Amino acid sequence: MITKLSLRSIITMAAILAATTLFAQPKREMRSAWIATVANIDWPSREAKGHPDLQCKEMIHILDSVKALNMNMVIFQIRPTADALYRSEMEPWSNWLTGKQGQWPQGANLKNVDGSDYDPLTFVCEEAHKRCIDVHVWLNPYRVTNGFSAEELAASHIYRQKRELFVKYGKQWYFNPGLDETRTWLCKVVADIVKRYDVDGIHFDDYFYPYRIAGEEFPDAATFKANPRGFTNKDDWRRNNVNMVIQELHDTIKTLKPWVEFGISPFGVWRNIANDPKRGSKTQAGVQNYDDLYADILLWLEKGWIDYVVPQLYWEIGKKVADYEILAHWWAKYTYGQNLYVGHSVSGVGNSKIEAWNRPNEICRQIRLNRSIPEIKGSVFFPVHTLLENRLGLCDSLRTDFYRYPALQPSVGDGPIASMPTELSVEEVAADNEYYEMLKWKQPDDARYCVVYAFPTNSSIDFEDPQFIVGISENGLMKLSFDPYKCTICVTSVNRYHRESLPAILR
Repeated sequence: MITKLSLRSIITMAAILAATTLFAQPKREMRSAWIATVANIDWPSREAKGHPDLQCKEMIHILDSVKALNMNMVIFQIRPTADALYRSEMEPWSNWLTGKQGQWPQGANLKNVDGSDYDPLTFVCEEAHKRCIDVHVWLNPYRVTNGFSAEELAASHIYRQKRELFVKYGKQWYFNPGLDETRTWLCKVVADIVKRYDVDGIHFDDYFYPYRIAGEEFPDAATFKANPRGFTNKDDWRRNNVNMVIQELHDTIKTLKPWVEFGISPFGVWRNIANDPKRGSKTQAGVQNYDDLYADILLWLEKGWIDYVVPQLYWEIGKKVADYEILAHWWAKYTYGQNLYVGHSVSGVGNSKIEAWNRPNEICRQIRLNRSIPEIKGSVFFPVHTLLENRLGLCDSLRTDFYRYPALQPSVGDGPIASMPTELSVEEVAADNEYYEMLKWKQPDDARYCVVYAFPTNSSIDFEDPQFIVGISENGLMKLSFDPYKCTICVTSVNRYHRESLPAILR
């Protein structure tokens, strides 16, 4: 049972605990952004290629900026073209990182700014986790080239060793999705990442089978003929190729670390109603996941092979052929109990021929709509560099209104409840001619971070109200900017499954 401390006065905590907010805010909400590395969209900048010191500074800026917006996760692209933005013995260093695939600049053993061996993924995980931000790593399953030729692939690339695994479609090369060895390789790549890195999730976007090229058929007829696996319809066979890799990846991840999430960000339309009168959306999209990309997202959700889905609803509310509002409700209908977040494009904000995107409130309207639909549990923005430009004051709106208070991520699966923090205390600290009080506690071994609540005497103790969250810490410490003896302070822990413990109370 929770009891209140006996208080003799009420302090003003307006800067920390606002009594009201312009918009109701959930305590649990995914707030994320994609950090794209392909073509140096977000990171590193072209100027920072091959310069770890500058790359680290740029990443710190991104992480500090999203933390200032009370965001709680980033999706970091580490394998854009069967390459690596991490130390891998399977695939070569990405040219987007170093300037030339497979080679460190000048052949040097590069270092982080702290002198340790430079590994971008280790750096991102450590720095993000210091800020209580989760890291989901973003991989492309099949793409091998993108804007460059096969001749530019590193000598160590598997393309050079096993050319029979690859096909060319249009001007680009891809792993052949119909081959068993393709699935095996991809599962090995993912297993290597999950084993060696402290990642919180594995993430794929919309690129499964490539988007169709007019007048050109994807070159897998010989593979289908050689190994149809009982299928007579090539489209069904192609979908089964992707289904198998999704299921095997799920099993690979969960066997190694069951708390690591597996998520997909598909194209925003599964099927148009004209193609599927029973389950299709009331849209007229020119591309459909099921029919064109051979991605049967609903099956993966229904089978529990993925933990969350982030449909890319990159259109405005009211768009004739693909209305954001219609699609938001449609996806909410087909979650099958998995977490649903929405992917928002901010590329056109303040810079579009479509009038809706030149008004300052389109993304805000979408977030309000999301919060009116219980199944939608958050947002992911693309790309992060455009988000942080604060076009039309979007970041201001997030910081002061929509993301005014911190939020915990939605829980995952049936993981255990976190253990409770212990040994809460407050100590007076004198440092650098400054005196302040430090809240301390013993953090449980299973905690990813701890949440600090402060309840003024004139409020009820409600752990579901995020306005009472005054801090989130990963090290068992929090510097206090208010009198801890004039409010009720409680600390909970949150584990890898995003399950929260019972509260420990400062007495």
